[in-house]
Amino acid sequence: MISNLSHIHEKAKIGKSVHIDPFTMIHENVEIGDGTWIGSNVTIYPGARIGNNCKIFPGAVISAIPQDLKFQGEDSTVEIGDNTTIRECVTISRGTMDKRTTKVGSNCLLMAYVHIAHDCVIGNNVILANAVQVAGHVSIDDWAIIGGSSAIHQFVKVGMHAMISGGSLVRKDVPPYTKAAREPLSYAGVNSLGLRRRGFSSESISLIQEVYRYLFLNSLNNSRALEEIEINLPATKERDEIINFIRSSERGVMKGYIS
Repeated sequence: MISNLSHIHEKAKIGKSVHIDPFTMIHENVEIGDGTWIGSNVTIYPGARIGNNCKIFPGAVISAIPQDLKFQGEDSTVEIGDNTTIRECVTISRGTMDKRTTKVGSNCLLMAYVHIAHDCVIGNNVILANAVQVAGHVSIDDWAIIGGSSAIHQFVKVGMHAMISGGSLVRKDVPPYTKAAREPLSYAGVNSLGLRRRGFSSESISLIQEVYRYLFLNSLNNSRALEEIEINLPATKERDEIINFIRSSERGVMKGYIS
């Protein structure tokens, strides 16, 4: 299951039933979970923690030192959950002093040429399409989908179940359950189809849509819109998730609907 033409450091920890193709290099202080498949010409640097049943395709580079001038060689990691697929030539940098780790959750799909920079936190079931570029300190919550060739500015947050159009420049936070498109990036509706596929009821989706009418369609500033939402709409998990996301945003959220 492990090619003699690959190089694995004697101090690397390799799980059961791991398959490693030729010409792959795995450095010390690396842990790889059971059942993971690693293609040829993959480089896994110190600090990688890779879960069970992952698939890592040729040319990927995981846990290289961050492309950050403030990095001083401190110990840090890249943590990847179970059942995540990393396609060709993906690069994932390890953390800096800030978080000391870069995290990718379980059941994610990182398509070819994706880059995830230092100190990012990527949730579970996230899809990053081809050539998505994620700068440092970015947070992407569960079930988000980022279209191909999008670029995400450092410190941006993307909420759960959000969907961002391909080729987007993401400079502001993208709230949960939304679709984002256009330039500058702005609200393009609720991700209704994705929510239905994941078992959200029609009532929940309708309430989410009503929340965003207050935020993006009623010509209210965010503070006033949030007050109106709390007064006029019933408290639900989804409503409160949106309210907390908007209130905790440090970069500010994307624009409302643009005709």
